[in-house]
Amino acid sequence: MKGWRSPLANQTFEQYGLKPFIYKGIEALRFAEPTPIQRNIIPLILKGESAIGQSQTGTGKTHSYVIPILNRIDVNKKEVQAVITAPTRELATQIYQAFQKIAKESDEDIVVRHFVGGTDKKRDVERLKIPPHIMVGTPSRMADLIGDNAISVHKADIFVVDEADLMLDMGFINDVDRIASSMPEKLGMFVFSATIPEKLKPFLKKYMENPEYVHIEPKRLSAANLDHLLIPVKSRDKVDVVHDLLVAFNPYLAVVFTNTKQKADEVANKLLEKGLKTGRIHGDLPPRERKKMMKQIHDLEYQYIVATDLAARGIDIEGVSHVINYELPSDLDFYIHRAGRTARAGASGICATVYAPSDEDSIARLEQRDIIFRHGDVRNKEIIETADRNRRKKRERKDDTVDPKVRAITSRPQKVKPGYKKKRKFEVAKQQKRQRRIDARKK
Repeated sequence: MKGWRSPLANQTFEQYGLKPFIYKGIEALRFAEPTPIQRNIIPLILKGESAIGQSQTGTGKTHSYVIPILNRIDVNKKEVQAVITAPTRELATQIYQAFQKIAKESDEDIVVRHFVGGTDKKRDVERLKIPPHIMVGTPSRMADLIGDNAISVHKADIFVVDEADLMLDMGFINDVDRIASSMPEKLGMFVFSATIPEKLKPFLKKYMENPEYVHIEPKRLSAANLDHLLIPVKSRDKVDVVHDLLVAFNPYLAVVFTNTKQKADEVANKLLEKGLKTGRIHGDLPPRERKKMMKQIHDLEYQYIVATDLAARGIDIEGVSHVINYELPSDLDFYIHRAGRTARAGASGICATVYAPSDEDSIARLEQRDIIFRHGDVRNKEIIETADRNRRKKRERKDDTVDPKVRAITSRPQKVKPGYKKKRKFEVAKQQKRQRRIDARKK
């Protein structure tokens, strides 16, 4: 490899002076240039500093730490050098695979292992007899392995906490704390989170002293090729509306989002009763069933999936052409995450929301975030365009310059008497003439 020059020599990844095998991996992934989050995070990890990264889904966050961590690994040290935690088994597996895709380009053996709940713990302990260079996994399983002295992380100087706010929501922050407390005091910690809730701040303050804060504001809150569609419930059953929408869309793959696990099961069961082969993803599924479900989804056995927000951020499902909000999330940031499941990598997509009058406030707040909704309805299992729900509010008021007394006169009377039009026209002309005389005297 001596003297090897990357085909990306003219691209900005070159500025980091990475190892040649990493450029081969970048080329295989067809990355043209670093994304904003990568431009900010890669140099910090290479220098061993700490940072909090806040960016929306689909910004290249995972490779912002995968690339520099692989560059820093010393293969001659047979010890754990980096620990990466993720809130779900699926996300941990995806991160592990991202490491593997680049690490396999190295002539030297970089050992990456991943450890998640729902698998044989004894087998994990056996695998740890040869310490990996990089550990990726869910916090509970890795905290247990460290607590049982199956592996030592006291020399690992890089710790990544991915999807930290989701980690907090799912109750894993104490396990993350257990892992961090087993690591060196001088630690490069990188916390990635879509939001920074107040409850997360004590953890950040405990382990991070004056970290860099990297906040990548999206150029657009949603993809340019993504349509946002509003469908009113009216007096219909909501599941019926969703069913008819799915049939009308005939999607490649559609995800229907609910706010709770119970509602996800309820909607999935009703869609099954209506003849749609429907999968489901939520946190209450047993590990084996969830793994089987993910395999079936990737094998395209399901055209329709009902999910909680676990699938908006904790799981990456490829090929989603349509997203349907059975109900809007209370945290509207999750609307963006849900919509971000479709219209990826240049593809187009549709995010449809089935709404009731009680959702008007949330819709208005999304519109304030520059989300532009189209309006439609589903009739006879076909989608039709409808008028803007706010069309009456948006009508321009006429005669805004007319004196209030004139406007009062021009208001149509509740009971129409014979000759009222002629009389009204005379009164308006009289008032306008009077107003002109008043204005002339003022001048």
